[in-house]
Amino acid sequence: MLRIFRIIHYFALSLYNTKFNWRNSSCNMEENIISTAGLEYGSDTIRTLDWKEHIRRRPGMYIGKLGDGTHADDGIYVLLKEVLDNAIDEYMMGYGKQIVIDIDEVSVTVRDHRRGIPLDKVKDVSSKMNTGAKYDSKAFKKSVGLNGVGIKAVNALSTEFYICSYRDGRCKSLLYNQGNVVTDFPEEPTSEENGTLVRFVPDETIFKGYKYKDDFIESLLKNYVYLNSGLTILFNGRRFHSKNGLVDLLNEKMTAEPLYPIIHLKGDDIEVVITHINQYGEEYYSFVNGQHTTQGGTHLTAFREAASRTIKEFYNKNFDYSDIRNGIVAAVSIKVEEPVFESQTKTKLGSRDIGPEGPSVSKFIGDFLKKELDNYLHKNAETADALLKKILESEKERKAIAGVTKLARERAKKSNLHNKKLRDCRVHYNDTKGDNVDQSSIFITEGDSATGSITKSRNVETQAVFSLRGKPLNSYGLTRKVVYENEEFNLLQAALNVEDGMDGLRYNKIIIATDADVDGMHIRLLLITFFLQFFPDLIKKGHVYILQTPLFRVRNKKETYYCYTEEERVNAISKLGSSAEITRFKGLGEISPDEFRHFIGPDMRLDQVSLKKEDLVKDLLEFYMGKNTMERQNFIIQNLVTDEDLS
Repeated sequence: MLRIFRIIHYFALSLYNTKFNWRNSSCNMEENIISTAGLEYGSDTIRTLDWKEHIRRRPGMYIGKLGDGTHADDGIYVLLKEVLDNAIDEYMMGYGKQIVIDIDEVSVTVRDHRRGIPLDKVKDVSSKMNTGAKYDSKAFKKSVGLNGVGIKAVNALSTEFYICSYRDGRCKSLLYNQGNVVTDFPEEPTSEENGTLVRFVPDETIFKGYKYKDDFIESLLKNYVYLNSGLTILFNGRRFHSKNGLVDLLNEKMTAEPLYPIIHLKGDDIEVVITHINQYGEEYYSFVNGQHTTQGGTHLTAFREAASRTIKEFYNKNFDYSDIRNGIVAAVSIKVEEPVFESQTKTKLGSRDIGPEGPSVSKFIGDFLKKELDNYLHKNAETADALLKKILESEKERKAIAGVTKLARERAKKSNLHNKKLRDCRVHYNDTKGDNVDQSSIFITEGDSATGSITKSRNVETQAVFSLRGKPLNSYGLTRKVVYENEEFNLLQAALNVEDGMDGLRYNKIIIATDADVDGMHIRLLLITFFLQFFPDLIKKGHVYILQTPLFRVRNKKETYYCYTEEERVNAISKLGSSAEITRFKGLGEISPDEFRHFIGPDMRLDQVSLKKEDLVKDLLEFYMGKNTMERQNFIIQNLVTDEDLS
């Protein structure tokens, strides 16, 4: 993962220090046609899979994508979350204030201090599908997991799964392998506190080369404690606790100072925090029953609408909703009885009603904000004045560029038919009914040669290419007008389809593919500056990546190694011998399409661009991308590396 600070800092110094076989999906269609001649469809072809075999054959149905741990939504983190959700549900019911998590190289151990599973049901709960206590809404009124699947999926996808329940001085435990019972331990007395211990080792045949990243786990745990004030989670000895709930979350996520104190509203089954910062776009965090709904859902739609309407009515002015929401940073958490999610991974709420007896999610949130937010603004005049000032500034800017925007949109409509910069793919992230939408990606390349190599090598189903003609404009300090006046930026915005927010984003991964030289670094920085200025959510939501490409090719007549670092080059030479042929790749355009397939296939190396509060984005951009001040000149001189330093 590449932090913003690292990217900017590295470029500033490097600027002055110049020194799989994957089948191309665009091949002939005949290669992808499977002949069915001679195959018979009879009763012998019908099979019924048992629960663990079905999970292992179709893991995506239960945990989403697999992955190796390099992305926050990879399956190994979903396994952890499924175990944690059970403990969180108990906490929400008033049991167990502490959860202990220990993760080493391969195994995960979770110990909670809740009531403990009834001893005679430990086996059923861990290995019988659709078994659990949450079907009865009286026992778990507003839980996350309701279908009795989650922990069984963890069991089936682990080479070792150990579960032990401690309850009223007795304990019962079982050990599994890939869902099969290895040892059914007899019930016995214990001095341990009530609760449950689960230890699992993800199956490496499914999660190939997996490794847990502390950053992703810590982010997950912080969300849990923000949503459950008073809960303590210990992770490898580190303590996570929150006193102020969602206020702490917003303070953690914001990368700029709020324009007014965070508005914190709390009621039965709902909690809301709202503020604005000086940035373009909208930034939301939504939760249902403690579950982070990263793709939003009915509750987020209702919140955006209700917050805008309430603020508009408070000022009694005909404000455009886009002006009200521009720069907003907010979080909403609600509790729903028997929630319906759009997938097993629970990233998007589909429920229309708060419970079987109603009311609707929209009415519930709307009524709450109409009363509480309106009252807050009446009681806090300084906040109301600061919010009004922000809305008026957004309105003024929008009207100032209205003419330019209209022309740009007309150009964008034409470009949708033929965007001369874009070689599109067939699968798009905003296609709600499409397959493999998470794999949809776009490479932003520099120059015709690199564009040509990637275009010829790409998977036309899921990989698009956008070509830059050179270094884009430095957009730091400019207004949104530049997005519409600059043809290249306007076409990029049109390609991404983000003018009206993230809902229309056409590609899950925006991959900056530039040369690993000073010019390439400069282009990376200029693009990241553009995204930070006008579409910060692209980075905050983890959509922006840097493509790693090899610096060297080391080969002999039998083997070829592609090396991304000097260390890898040395290791390759030691394996192949000193007579090996060594090629230095100076740019992407030098790599043939046949070779490029290796670097943009399923095993391509990507560095995700991340953004955290401590990065102080405004200060960093002002220092590195602003006017060429004496302070910056002195910094470069002091950090200049010479040949003598390298010798």
